[in-house]
Amino acid sequence: MEFVVLILERFFGLNHAQSFEIMLTVHQKGVAVVGVFSQEIAETKVGQVMDFARRHQHPLQCTMEKE
Repeated sequence: MEFVVLILERFFGLNHAQSFEIMLTVHQKGVAVVGVFSQEIAETKVGQVMDFARRHQHPLQCTMEKE
């Protein structure tokens, strides 16, 4: 669970309390909205998160959806 908090702080600029709250939502519901971004920024963030998770052998999934 701390890995998710780290991701949210590092790649989305959230503070620890915000990150922890979103992590709990993901843990309970399996999904959460982290932010609303332009398509280009969203694609970049998804790529960064997925690369980081893969490098750390973590099964975290990050996707983007149209609002």
